[in-house]
Amino acid sequence: MSDNLLVISVDAMGGDHSPRIVVEGLAIAAKNNSDIRFLLFGDEEKVSAELKRFPHLKNVCELRHSPEMVHNEDKPSQVIRNKNTSMYQAIEAVKKGEAAAVVSAGNTGALMAISKMLLKTIQKIHRPAIVSIMPHRFGKYVMLDLGANSECSAVNLAEFAVMGNVLARHALNIEKPRVALLNIGSEEMKGRDEIRHASQMLKAASEDLDLDFVGYIEPHDIPQGKADVIVADGFTGNVALKSIEGTAKFAASMFKDSIKRTPISWLGLPFLYFTVRKIKKILNPKLYNGAMFVGLNGLSVKSHGGADGFSFSVAISNAALLVRQNFVPTIIKELEDVDLEEISQDMFYDVL
Repeated sequence: MSDNLLVISVDAMGGDHSPRIVVEGLAIAAKNNSDIRFLLFGDEEKVSAELKRFPHLKNVCELRHSPEMVHNEDKPSQVIRNKNTSMYQAIEAVKKGEAAAVVSAGNTGALMAISKMLLKTIQKIHRPAIVSIMPHRFGKYVMLDLGANSECSAVNLAEFAVMGNVLARHALNIEKPRVALLNIGSEEMKGRDEIRHASQMLKAASEDLDLDFVGYIEPHDIPQGKADVIVADGFTGNVALKSIEGTAKFAASMFKDSIKRTPISWLGLPFLYFTVRKIKKILNPKLYNGAMFVGLNGLSVKSHGGADGFSFSVAISNAALLVRQNFVPTIIKELEDVDLEEISQDMFYDVL
């Protein structure tokens, strides 16, 4: 493949409806991104049958046979050394420099474990994190960690802030993202020790990192757009994310039920059509598919396992966007002259 093309490695066997949905996603992404080419890993017979449905993919896909696949119920410890799976080989292509990023809808734990083993963490990053882009009242924000690390030190949280800041600048085109730590209150004394320590570290390093740290944010303020980057440990972030998603689904279902139960409400729908359409578009989860593993020497993107073709194409496009904007090299450069662990060790910390 030409050096001028952006190559994405794809696990064709990951997800609930692979390889059909994966190939449909590639077909959509290829039409929207003329510079992308794909390295496709999976069962050659099954994937080839799906590729025949989209003739235009013939010139943009290279299919490599992988005899095995990672199943949803597989434990990371069971598959991390199996080099014959489509997931392993897709990630390995990034390690070898054959592809700029990998996208899979497969087992999250396995994808994280294999990505970390093969791609390794960036030198000054201790732990990678899962990050996603979400909608708020006035636009979008990024949130991390969403489940990779259930417990985090202050240094880990500070590193997440740096990576989230870079992602918001590049993916959301925000010149000076507002970075906040997720906490149970906005007061200085609130929260666990590591959160308060991380706050002090970020205040001390904000100028060197060119980072607009705005302090703490409470969960109910996230949808109000009070920050562009939300930082949390993986346990807290995952709970917050699922709570937000659940609340959105609850509100949507309540709206539908209210309309159905009150026939007279149908009379007002024509006047609300454009408003409802706009809200539906903003909250459409398909537009935000593709959680990224950041902090690695390579880009690994996790699509939702139940994604359809359109949402899988969104994950592909998100990966391509970050590659084009040199996301990983930018993180490395941002941390080049700043040692967050040294700041942590040198800082006087009074445990309250």
